[in-house]
Amino acid sequence: LSFGVIFLAELGDKSQLMALAFASRYRAWTVVLAVTIATLVVHAGSVLLGSAAALAIPSAPLQVAAGLSFLGFALWTVRGDALGEADDARAARAGRWALLTIGTAFFLAELGDKTMLATITLATTGEALPVWLGSTAGMVIADAVAIGVGALLGSRLPERAVKVFAAAAFVLFGVLLMVNGVVGLVGAGRLSE
Repeated sequence: LSFGVIFLAELGDKSQLMALAFASRYRAWTVVLAVTIATLVVHAGSVLLGSAAALAIPSAPLQVAAGLSFLGFALWTVRGDALGEADDARAARAGRWALLTIGTAFFLAELGDKTMLATITLATTGEALPVWLGSTAGMVIADAVAIGVGALLGSRLPERAVKVFAAAAFVLFGVLLMVNGVVGLVGAGRLSE
């Protein structure tokens, strides 16, 4: 689940666009390695935050909140991301410190990004290690696919269709989480009667 959700969340995301920009200047394996290292670190912190929230908040309301946040991620996905001038500047100045520069750029780009927030959300209802590894693999593979496909197809990818597909998946996961949460709340209400 973590792999699939984060893979979809990364489609059209700013960090995926950064991967394309870096891959146009540096070797693909350098970009993928930097993305992997940065993602491992960011998602470890995300999982810790989500796991802490899961301990502090009852599971049924947490599932409803997680479902609502997934609906928000769907809207964010449809709206999309774009690279700004600062992102372009980071990609241009990596030079011989490419691994460190790319990794740092990805780390900073991921802070507060929807993939980070989605990982936190997933960690509130899932086990820490599978969420961490699944979310990291989902992001790295989505970025690796973008690098490869971007090299082959360039701008001929139907960006709107990719965004709609990813947003629909977020809506589906969000609704499922909310239904589970509401069922849990209703069940808890019946048990307390």
